[in-house]
Amino acid sequence: MARSRMARSTRVFAAAAMTTLLAVAAAGCSDSGGKDAEENDGGGGGGGGVNTPRMEIAMVTHSAPGDTFWDIVQSGSKQAAAKDNVEFLYANSEKDDEQARLVQTFVDKKVDGIIVTLAKPEAMKSAVQAAVDAGIPVVTINSGAEFSKEYGALSHIGQEESVAGEAVGEELNERGRKKAVCVIHEQGNVGLEQRCAGVKKTFSGSVENLTVDGASKPGVLSGIQAKLEADGGVDSVVTLNADVAASAVEAKDATGSEAEVATFDLNKSVAESLEGKQLSFAVDQQPYLQGYLAVDELWLYETNGNVIGGGQTVLTGPAIVTEEDAPDLKKFTERGTR
Repeated sequence: MARSRMARSTRVFAAAAMTTLLAVAAAGCSDSGGKDAEENDGGGGGGGGVNTPRMEIAMVTHSAPGDTFWDIVQSGSKQAAAKDNVEFLYANSEKDDEQARLVQTFVDKKVDGIIVTLAKPEAMKSAVQAAVDAGIPVVTINSGAEFSKEYGALSHIGQEESVAGEAVGEELNERGRKKAVCVIHEQGNVGLEQRCAGVKKTFSGSVENLTVDGASKPGVLSGIQAKLEADGGVDSVVTLNADVAASAVEAKDATGSEAEVATFDLNKSVAESLEGKQLSFAVDQQPYLQGYLAVDELWLYETNGNVIGGGQTVLTGPAIVTEEDAPDLKKFTERGTR
């Protein structure tokens, strides 16, 4: 990949790289080989080669139906589960009260570990603390890093959302942009709000937040399209989700706008759009790594008493990726790991 781009994220990726080394080292001490792990897609999360006791680990996220980002997170979790002799269970709801109820269901089931997102942290507080009080270790991922330790989680794995937003603002400055729209696709999600706030902090131009209903693709498309039609001065659209990015490109084409579209998160469609120059750049937080390391962390804690991160967020991003990186990224996205 282009060293000029990746070099910008050296500091951010240092912690993530160290975590990866820990996970690989732990795997190397087990009976499982790298080749076997690669060949086992982890379907259902079982069949690993380690000789440690069978574990049951559950993940509960705030994902809306059909969000491909979480397919990649699950892919990483299932791969680690296959290696670690873990049965991986997954549940999700974009409704905060339902997400909390799902966590409580797994607490009642007495699973060996729980992975949870804190997009709406106050709604999740009692459920996470119920797990901790029941002696079930919890790892938080993706969102709500600042609440993780307070709620009793072992570690938080993800990117610092405000830092990621600041990186986007700096990139827009380098590209000479003057007026940006930051599209929030889930109202009340603290991580999304932090991303847009980070953009505003470093971008020398103006930034306006636009809230759309991410659960409705037609609604997302019409919302962005209406904004571009109403304000011809917008020269940048920043989306916070790879699926929303596709709608932003469609809205741009429909209106004849000359605005650049950039996005957080990566999938096959984004890699292709970077290569085709429909997207100017993307921010990769490596969701596969979030899922993989979360399962590995709970396995390491159970089998060896390890806690990673030292009380700090285990960083998996951000990295700015562009058309220069697209050929390599496409190979990884095609197998569902980026």
